[in-house]
Amino acid sequence: MLPSLVTFAAAAAAATFPPNLNSNSHPPNKANSHQPRARKIAITSFHSPNQIFPLLRQCESRAHFAQIHAAVLKTGLDRDPLLLFKILRRCAALESFEYAAQIFARIDDPDVYHYTALIGANLDAGANADAIRLFSGMVGGSVEPDPVVISYALKACVLELDLGVGKQVHGQVIKLEFESARPVRMKLMELYGKCGELGDARLVFGGIPERDAVAATILISCYADRGLIGEAREVFDQTVGKDTVCWMAMIDGCVRNGRKSESLELFRAMQRENVRPNEFTAVCVLSGCSQIGALELGRWVHSYLAKYKIKLNAFVGSALIDMYARCGSLEEAQEVFDEMRERDVVSYNSLIAGLAMHGRSKEAVELYEKMIEQGLRPTHVTFIGVLNACSHGGHVDVGFEIFESMENVYGIEPRIEHYGCIVDLLGRVGRLSEAYEFIEKMRIKPDHVIWGSLLGACKVHGDLNLGEKVAKILFDSEEADSGTYILLSNVYASFGKWSEAVRVREKMKEKGIRKEPGCSSIEVENEIHEFLLGDIRHPRRDEIYRKLEGLYDALRKEGYAPAKDVVLQDIDEEEKEQALAIHSERLAICYGLISTKPRSTIRIMKNLRVCSDCHSMIKLTSKVTGRKIVVRDRSRFHHFEGGSCSCRDYW
Repeated sequence: MLPSLVTFAAAAAAATFPPNLNSNSHPPNKANSHQPRARKIAITSFHSPNQIFPLLRQCESRAHFAQIHAAVLKTGLDRDPLLLFKILRRCAALESFEYAAQIFARIDDPDVYHYTALIGANLDAGANADAIRLFSGMVGGSVEPDPVVISYALKACVLELDLGVGKQVHGQVIKLEFESARPVRMKLMELYGKCGELGDARLVFGGIPERDAVAATILISCYADRGLIGEAREVFDQTVGKDTVCWMAMIDGCVRNGRKSESLELFRAMQRENVRPNEFTAVCVLSGCSQIGALELGRWVHSYLAKYKIKLNAFVGSALIDMYARCGSLEEAQEVFDEMRERDVVSYNSLIAGLAMHGRSKEAVELYEKMIEQGLRPTHVTFIGVLNACSHGGHVDVGFEIFESMENVYGIEPRIEHYGCIVDLLGRVGRLSEAYEFIEKMRIKPDHVIWGSLLGACKVHGDLNLGEKVAKILFDSEEADSGTYILLSNVYASFGKWSEAVRVREKMKEKGIRKEPGCSSIEVENEIHEFLLGDIRHPRRDEIYRKLEGLYDALRKEGYAPAKDVVLQDIDEEEKEQALAIHSERLAICYGLISTKPRSTIRIMKNLRVCSDCHSMIKLTSKVTGRKIVVRDRSRFHHFEGGSCSCRDYW
């Protein structure tokens, strides 16, 4: 318990230092003698609050504050309303919230300023519900609120998503005619927007005479939170004098809602408008580049950071590492990491995950060990990255050793993602029964992703019995997504069980679940080009298909024969070959061949796993064209060069 105020007064009367307000503090000793000592206050020198105000402004420690307060109590100045307000504010600034509550409890007739100070202290402490209760008590005690305390109360309602109390506060706003107060309007708009009442938020926005960038930013963020990017963009486009924060809200909304290309277009427009991005905008754009593989734009953002001398701190550096790694340039990711002077666990996590994605499993584990040697404590994200590395490299023993160290050494309880890594690791090396037993012994309920991982392994290793067992579990599951249903159907088809495959597809249709179409993209001259299966939308489609035909002629001379067994449809052989020929990644590669310089690297991003026939075809393509081809699929990166792949056909 914190010492009572009476104790402080008694301490002051005895001319001793009052104890530190931190309940966990101890008297100074040799171990903590380096801590600054509080200055002793000459309590008899205080005659008016004006003498104390400068001391409060300069006060930076709880011990010093305690002395000042004890002196105030001793000299009888504790009844001055303004001084009490200043004391409460300083108490909050020093994070002595319980002490502030004690002071408030001793005020005989607290006014709106005292309530404002304590409500603000609760907000600073994250005690939002307590702030709401204090406001209700203030109104119930017939203390009339002002616009400042009302904006505090609305902020607490926003943070608690308490629409009911927020509407009551709005009633107070109308009753007291505070609608014109700008801070109140801003918080009302945020309240309705965050609580999903976007119509009411728009009404409040429409009633603001000066609908500037600040008001627009609030509404844009609220729309984006609900996935309403069209509405957010409408507000954004109509806003005059957009500042950096407004641009960032719109760009971030696009990134979070899968509108990556639009986010990058916005960033370019921001440059044309001569609005200078800050490090937060840059990181947001880098996230968009990472997701769609826009390497050239990511490089441009990197050069922008250097040009305007935006510091390469851990925050920015980690985003750059992630961008380069996800866009297929692991070498540049490593260069950024080596250049960074400040490295935190997030920086290491970014590079470990990047190494894992590119199949550099051994290096990822070594970097993890180096991070531990540097004294950094791994997080659950660290373990996802390093366990993925073990999975891609087939390092079973190392993987289990790291997995067991999570809880035994670092006290981190494994999450579903960590269990999934181990199942994937066992499945890849063909230890399917062991993977099944591992799932059954998990301390948390396995989800459809984990069962789907094992099912995929059953398909790869031809274990029909276990595959059907897992298939039944998935078929009865109500959590399966489109990927799960497609995988289940493909497993049945791979074993020639066409009726079962059809049954799964029919159930998928009944549930209204649509298959995610395969899509591949390539960046050429800072523009992202996307291709679907058999796509004929591209303006250069005739050139692309002519190149594809010529490429097949060259591949057949090298011995390429389509692996028709990967087409899991009950159609004839010729149709299977045609279906394979027009896979999206092949169209993207052919566009890269006709639109980029000879010998330059072609980088393709695909949203689904590369099939085995495309994998074989791209290996030979790299040989006959003399091109390095980098493909990122759902699982990892494949670096094709000279007829071979970095994954060594293990993916």
